[in-house]
Amino acid sequence: MSFYENTLVTKQDLPESELEKIKEKYTDIINNNSGKVIKIEKWGLLNLAKKIKRYKKGFYIHYKFEGNKETLDEMTKKIKIDSSIIRHLIVKYKKLDVKNEYFKKE
Repeated sequence: MSFYENTLVTKQDLPESELEKIKEKYTDIINNNSGKVIKIEKWGLLNLAKKIKRYKKGFYIHYKFEGNKETLDEMTKKIKIDSSIIRHLIVKYKKLDVKNEYFKKE
């Protein structure tokens, strides 16, 4: 099992209830495919560097999890067909930093 970080960028005009559904959906995908969610960070609505599909802003949801190839394949498959996600990034790590939260709103 390896450690991963997955950042999802969703459309800016989604209601809060829809964001919660997305967060729960991908948490369930990780947990049901031999993975384990370690931490979830909601970074909120942030400006994008350039427009993506006519959007200037996006909601960021950041997952830190442990998983394997099966977990990654299922996540990638579900992300590609989800119309509310405009970008995503999955990065593999040897060791996760769970103490620091860089976009925490105080």
